[in-house]
Amino acid sequence: MDIEIKRIPDEQLKQKPRDESALGFGRIFTDYMFEMKYDKDRGWHDPVIRKYSPLSFDPSTIVFHYAQTIFEGLKGYYRADGKTGLFRADKNFKRFNRSATRMCMPNIPEVDQKQALFELLKLEKDWFPKAENTTIYIRPLMIGTAPRLGVHSSDTFSYFIILSPSGDYFSRDKQVSVYVPDDYIRAAAGGTGAAKTGGNYAATLVVDKKAKEKGCDQVLWLDALERKYIEEVGAMNILFVFGKTLVTSELSGTILEGVTRDSVIELARDLGYTVEERKISIDEVIEGVKTGSLTECFGTGTAAVISPVGSFLYKDTMYDITTEPGPISQMLFKELTDIQWGRKEDKFGWTMVVE
Repeated sequence: MDIEIKRIPDEQLKQKPRDESALGFGRIFTDYMFEMKYDKDRGWHDPVIRKYSPLSFDPSTIVFHYAQTIFEGLKGYYRADGKTGLFRADKNFKRFNRSATRMCMPNIPEVDQKQALFELLKLEKDWFPKAENTTIYIRPLMIGTAPRLGVHSSDTFSYFIILSPSGDYFSRDKQVSVYVPDDYIRAAAGGTGAAKTGGNYAATLVVDKKAKEKGCDQVLWLDALERKYIEEVGAMNILFVFGKTLVTSELSGTILEGVTRDSVIELARDLGYTVEERKISIDEVIEGVKTGSLTECFGTGTAAVISPVGSFLYKDTMYDITTEPGPISQMLFKELTDIQWGRKEDKFGWTMVVE
């Protein structure tokens, strides 16, 4: 692509955060964003990197009414060698296109996704935070932009990439507690559970609010058919540790194919652990807590990386798994983040240097 770069005058550039330990997550955004448009006659066109600024759309725009929108989430790292890099970004490019296909939206060639992201990150290199566990959070998104009503696919689309210097998604000072509802579902077979589309997340907000009211941090979803089998946490995939065996829900089209999930599975197997991808029921988990055979539980996700789960609330009973983060989740967190930040050899070929 021939990407136009509209430079911002120096005096209009934002002030960089001074205290990187107080970044939070997704609250601060860099100077520039990437934008590209699509229509059925021209395909993708007019790629540009320009000033991060508000967007203007007609009130009848399809995305506002029928939620034709998808997004991705990945991170950029200031590496130990002083370079900037990405972690398994190719997986995100592929998943973005799978989501687009499911939501009747045009694919974007992976090579174009990569070029757009690399050029934006190179321009914003000074925004990469350097404090421990801080990153540039990267949010690509696509929306249907046709200005008319009626339930049908848009024939025009906009694609954006925005960047946010961020800290931890969850506090590392405590373990996560999860609420397990049996009266709501997240996704059913044949639905959009495996796509990163906005409606999936909007539909969970009422239960997330309920979880907070009950003193829990996140929601742990059960399957739609039997309300029995573990699916995923709102912001993460989830794994359970029984001795040296890690168990996680199988990919059945109702949960997100997490990049961190896949990485943890491969990393754990390489370190000698057994990993089972299968159905696991809430009853099996409860029995594991009662007998002590369930020794750890943790979530995996781009934003959270690895987040230990200490307890879960199910049918008004709180089940405590551990009082402190377990050794396996801590070890996997260190192994994974050492690879991501370039502190350890990447024998899997997962990382790529931007500049």
